[in-house]
Amino acid sequence: MIDYRRLRIALLGAGSVGSQVARLLLEHADELADRSGAALELAGIAVRDLDAPRDVELPRELLTTDAETLIVGSDIVIELMGGIEPAREYLLQALNSGADVVTGNKALLATHGAEIFDAADQVGASVSYEAAVAGAIPIIRPLRDSLAGDRVDRIVGIVNGTTNYILDRMDVEGAEMADILADAQRLGYAEADPTGDVEGHDAAQKAAILASLAFHTTVPLEAVHREGITGVTKQMMDAARHAGYVIKMVAVCERLTGRGEASDEAISVRVYPALIRREHPLASVHGVNNAVFVQAEAAGNLMFYGAGAGGVQTASAVLGDVVSAARRHIAGGAGVGESTRANLPTVDIGQVVTRYQITLEVDDRPGVLARVAGILSDGRVSIATVEQTLEQTPGQPGDDAAEAGSARLVIGTHKALEQDLSETVARLADDDVVERVVSVLRVEGD
Repeated sequence: MIDYRRLRIALLGAGSVGSQVARLLLEHADELADRSGAALELAGIAVRDLDAPRDVELPRELLTTDAETLIVGSDIVIELMGGIEPAREYLLQALNSGADVVTGNKALLATHGAEIFDAADQVGASVSYEAAVAGAIPIIRPLRDSLAGDRVDRIVGIVNGTTNYILDRMDVEGAEMADILADAQRLGYAEADPTGDVEGHDAAQKAAILASLAFHTTVPLEAVHREGITGVTKQMMDAARHAGYVIKMVAVCERLTGRGEASDEAISVRVYPALIRREHPLASVHGVNNAVFVQAEAAGNLMFYGAGAGGVQTASAVLGDVVSAARRHIAGGAGVGESTRANLPTVDIGQVVTRYQITLEVDDRPGVLARVAGILSDGRVSIATVEQTLEQTPGQPGDDAAEAGSARLVIGTHKALEQDLSETVARLADDDVVERVVSVLRVEGD
């Protein structure tokens, strides 16, 4: 039997992911030692409540409420407690003591990542966070390591399983969002307060992390444009299906070039529901799964797909980071720092080139389509497709409204500046021939 060097592992948090990490560290200790070249000793598990029910029965003697003492003398600290504080304080304590850190805390990295990475650089420690984005899907290491010599131009990803589950069922079953959200909460896919998911906060945090890695630039969370899915209706889903699209909540991280400014390059990071062609790989991502579609200059198009959540699935990503950290300890040398030296500016969404699908209810009378086309043209927006259907308008015989009725126009635009598109939609909404703007969705994944 090989006499491996022992490394002390401190685990902070024993929720659905943490308890599975603890179980796997204990059950597969021999295999993990062979893979990492070190005996990984789980020194303790810091929890808030020693008696709280857990998914996995853990040895009582490993549990403690004293996280600070547990961190002292540890070689690797795994943080899975979530939240900003005291997680931030504990990670800084671990790094300042020279320990490597493994975390799945996307909120912490999106808001205090620069501080944490700087602390690691100061002492030559490493910060690994594969589990922070897309659960079990290996996307952090490919962006940080495998594609480090390439130039990533664009990322379009489905990075929130809850919203994908809701939109997928709305598309497949034709159901209303409220009913599906209630099911998602009952099944444990959505929190009792689903705001973080349905309003796009979770996806925005992950987008900031992905963009920072892909473009070697620190992307603050406040620079991410965010829109949720609460405005998506069954009628919008039906219209998307009819036009050959599916609506998905996407995170888009994009390198912008040729803007004609002194600083020629910039980046855009944004999260919103968008239309995806049914032929695109992202359209086939169902249920709570996640997928990240990467476009790189040399490597071309790459697709990463798999479980975006789940205790044991996410634990797989955590343990991959633990093995890597253990190998670094055995080999020696400083940890690999984060590359943010590109320092590209993050632009407002108004400077992005995109295209819209605009659905309008308009008066059904001669000249309306020409009027709408004129407003679009004046706004420097050209029409790619247009479809008109008549709406049934109740009224009494002889009423002008009953005789005129209304029509629904579904207009697909060519690519244009987001600012021009949004301003044009505002002018349409104010025009007398437009009864209401039913919906506006961007088209992604061309």
